[in-house]
Amino acid sequence: MAIPHVRAYIGLGANIGDARATLDRAVSALSGSPGTRLRGVSRLYATIPVGVTDQPDFLNAVVALDVPAGPNPATGATNLLAILKSLERRFGRTPRERWGPRELDLDLLVFGRARLAIERPPEARSVDADVDPSKATKLLVVPHPEAQFRLFVLAPLADLAPGLKPPGWKETVETARHRQERAEGAETVRPIGTWQPAFRAWDRSDATLRP
Repeated sequence: MAIPHVRAYIGLGANIGDARATLDRAVSALSGSPGTRLRGVSRLYATIPVGVTDQPDFLNAVVALDVPAGPNPATGATNLLAILKSLERRFGRTPRERWGPRELDLDLLVFGRARLAIERPPEARSVDADVDPSKATKLLVVPHPEAQFRLFVLAPLADLAPGLKPPGWKETVETARHRQERAEGAETVRPIGTWQPAFRAWDRSDATLRP
């Protein structure tokens, strides 16, 4: 019998070392997770940091995955989140302050039609939980509670699912992107590459980043 799957959208970000190569490898790692099928990869974006601005530009993208649904949405989502946190650690993610630099950041943005606010098992805790006590008890909230107001999430997500209206949202991803673009300014998030499946990497259509 076929294992039920659900469409999940994952946000990726990095700005330490060769961030582009890190994200290339992260897409391959995500697509190689057990029972997972890669369904789409957004353009690659360069993003001016927010919060902590004295750091290099971030590179951001979103991938669409068909992942095992699990016996229920809560189990399926926490299983996926545990995989994301394990990959962050494997890629050398170091605990740091909120909005600080990242070797690799993987966020579960949308998990099918699930709307969740549940406790995380230990293996799905934030990598930063040891330095930020508030994250030690942070719930897993799906859809991601801040995605609707982050242009660096909305721009790549709109590449893959512009007409998607995640559970609890009153607007589509594309409408949210336009709204947030007006608020933040289009220049804060710039497309710099298109995914090339044959090479498992983004091309370098514009490699200009802020120092």
